[in-house]
Amino acid sequence: MAIATRFQELRAWQNSIELAMRIFELSKRFPVEERYSLTDQVRRSTRSVAANISEAWRKRRYEGAFISKLNDAETEVAESQTWIEIARRCGYLDDPTASELMAEAEEILSQLALMIRDANRWCEGFLR
Repeated sequence: MAIATRFQELRAWQNSIELAMRIFELSKRFPVEERYSLTDQVRRSTRSVAANISEAWRKRRYEGAFISKLNDAETEVAESQTWIEIARRCGYLDDPTASELMAEAEEILSQLALMIRDANRWCEGFLR
C-alpha cells in the first residue's frame, strides 16, 4: 500500500468528497419544503464523511482515536444511505441514480473497513 502524506490523497476521502458534491447537486432539485429536513440532513451527513476521514488522519498518533474517527465516518455513510433511500422512496431520486449513490457509498464503506483493519499500518511511523 502506498502511504499517503496528506488526507487529500486518500481514496476514501476523495470518493467521499465526490459523493458529497453529487448529493449537493442532486438535492438542489428536491422540493423547497425539504430544504430544512431531508436536503439539510443528506448534505450534512455526506459532508461529514470526508470531515471525519480528515480528522482521523490527524489522529494517527493514537491508533484507537484513528479507528474511532473512521468508525464515525462509517456511521455517517450509513446515515447518508438512509437519506438516499428516503429520497428515492419520496420520488426525489430515480432508481438508477439512487442505486449509483448507494454503490458509491458501499465503496467508501469498503475503503474505510480496510483502513480500520490495517490501522496499525496507517499509524506506524507517525511522528510521535
